[in-house]
Amino acid sequence: MSLGFFFNDEHQTLRESVRAFGKSVAPDIPQMDVEQRYDRNTILRMGEEGFLGVCIPEEYGGAGMDYISLGIVSEELEYVDTSLRVVMSVHTGLNSLGLLQWANEEQKQKYLVPQAQGKRIATYGLTEPDAGSDVAGMRSHAKKDGDFYILNGEKMWISLADTADQFLTFAYTDKSKGHKGISAFIVEREFKGVSTGSIKDKLGVRAGNTGFISYNDVEVPKENLVGEEGEGFKIAMTCLENGRYTVAAGALGLAKAALDESVKYAKERKTFGKPIGEHQLVQRMLAHMVRGIDTAELLVYKAGWMKNQGIRNTRETALAKWHATNVSQECADHAIQIHGGNGIAGGPDGFKVERFWRNARAARIYEGTDQIQEIMQGQYAMGIRRDKPIRKELPKYNPPE
Repeated sequence: MSLGFFFNDEHQTLRESVRAFGKSVAPDIPQMDVEQRYDRNTILRMGEEGFLGVCIPEEYGGAGMDYISLGIVSEELEYVDTSLRVVMSVHTGLNSLGLLQWANEEQKQKYLVPQAQGKRIATYGLTEPDAGSDVAGMRSHAKKDGDFYILNGEKMWISLADTADQFLTFAYTDKSKGHKGISAFIVEREFKGVSTGSIKDKLGVRAGNTGFISYNDVEVPKENLVGEEGEGFKIAMTCLENGRYTVAAGALGLAKAALDESVKYAKERKTFGKPIGEHQLVQRMLAHMVRGIDTAELLVYKAGWMKNQGIRNTRETALAKWHATNVSQECADHAIQIHGGNGIAGGPDGFKVERFWRNARAARIYEGTDQIQEIMQGQYAMGIRRDKPIRKELPKYNPPE
């Protein structure tokens, strides 16, 4: 499918560049998945290619491209493996775009510029052992003490926990105010009292790093408070919106990969004297995959177009994330069915679709569960939910003159 009303020549050139990069790292992914091993050098290469700062303005070290370009990079990387797209989600979507929207100029120069250049790796610390969808249930807290905030708490299920150089972290500064008492901070790995660890034996995304972050009396300079005290919840939600966009676009890439593998196999595999692709029920599964992919693509890049125009897109991005992640798992499931017994044979010598299925499942949880997205859409339809103005909106795309 070619969405000419979304994509231009610059987008196509970018797509080819990311696709070439993906092909260069793809041979190592199956073994890395088996070994549950990630490669920081791959992330640094993504930075060198300009992917990590693709939609960050040039004045802050980025490539100065638009938000559709961010979607393209996320899509093409997840076509290879979800672990690659995850880097875009946490580093660029959740962290860098959050700093672009909320950080002051000094913070942007100190932290955003090296992140956009790929010289420093960043992630996002919101989820906790007892706080996921219920953000207000977090226990992390930060108390003002002179020129510092003393931060304590633990974050869980954090992508790039063991490799990130800096963390956009959320903690209560006034528990009595509920979610209005949450604040946001930039925390460096080098700060005393910061420690991290990895989570092993996950169902999927095994070629990526996921772990926890512990903060034990960490002295965070007051200059590292992002926004104002009590704005943390608003900041977290806007960051999640950007992260959802990258997840949705990535899910589209996984779905396309599942379809391509299925079509290839359906042409090669024969039963009852003819390729299985000539059997109508196999064609039916392929047709369902095509339908899901095309509708997901429209929703994803509609959201990207709205971001470019500076139009609030909370509802549209949530809908794209909800639909695309479900489509990706449905496509992976159909792909396994088309492959038959071979579909559940993974590992370096197996078939890709087994890994696709495992990787697809988690995306229906992180950056907002299916249930959260569904409730949001119902509330928007009823008029119960309305997007209120916030102090700082994500900058719209300003094309170079």
